[in-house]
Amino acid sequence: MRPRSIVFDLYGDYFRYTGGAARLAVLTELMSVFDVEPATVRVVMTRLRKDGWFDSDKDGRAVTYRLNAKSWQLLDEGRDRIFDRTFADWNRTWTQALLRDDDLSRDGRKRIETSLSWCGFGCYSGGTWFSPHDRRKRLGEMLATDDESSVTFLHAGTPSLTDDRLIAETCWDLTDLGHDYRDFIDRFRPNLAAYRRGLSGRAALVERMRLIGDYRRFPFRDPDLPDVLLPAGWRGREAHEVFLEAHDALRASAEEAVRTVESGRELDM
Repeated sequence: MRPRSIVFDLYGDYFRYTGGAARLAVLTELMSVFDVEPATVRVVMTRLRKDGWFDSDKDGRAVTYRLNAKSWQLLDEGRDRIFDRTFADWNRTWTQALLRDDDLSRDGRKRIETSLSWCGFGCYSGGTWFSPHDRRKRLGEMLATDDESSVTFLHAGTPSLTDDRLIAETCWDLTDLGHDYRDFIDRFRPNLAAYRRGLSGRAALVERMRLIGDYRRFPFRDPDLPDVLLPAGWRGREAHEVFLEAHDALRASAEEAVRTVESGRELDM
């Protein structure tokens, strides 16, 4: 797990619910659980502040890092995509995004493509992207005004489910994604009973962070296709259910671990 990702997961799963702020000393102690050195924590937090993700204030020698509007938005959007997966009925209408890149810089194109992927669009070819969901509003909120003017949206339908399935197979690597879902289930489902019985605070915190780190990649690779477009034996929904159950089962012990560090007490081994 990368230090930057650990920081956002700590804020996203814990500190956002207690005011959105954490002292550097607390962050340092918590990240030591993941073998991140204190000097690395200081460098990471300084860079994140300079990049506009956090605000900070000092009280004597103590530094506190607070979520700001930019980081709150990132965490809110990420939580929606990870926890509130869309498994709704489909009317066989695609939202098609056409990217006009005549005047786009390489960075501008990358920004738009990253936002399209974040919102569940898949690239069919060149500047043509598809989504089975109408996420124009969400995408518009993410794009800068100049970038937004480079994207044209259409609602599109095909003559047959065969054509729809071809779009899905072209836009997303469902075979590779399906293998990864099975690996996730095989790793975490056998541990559910132990999670429910309760782990030590340290162990629960580590396991919950690994769970989130492993699962967070899926919503940004998986457009939540309707059942009629999914290959046989698809286990994406099962993986989501395992994630939610494990995340909830580990909650109490992991939150207690964070409170222990915040109070200045040592974590149990």
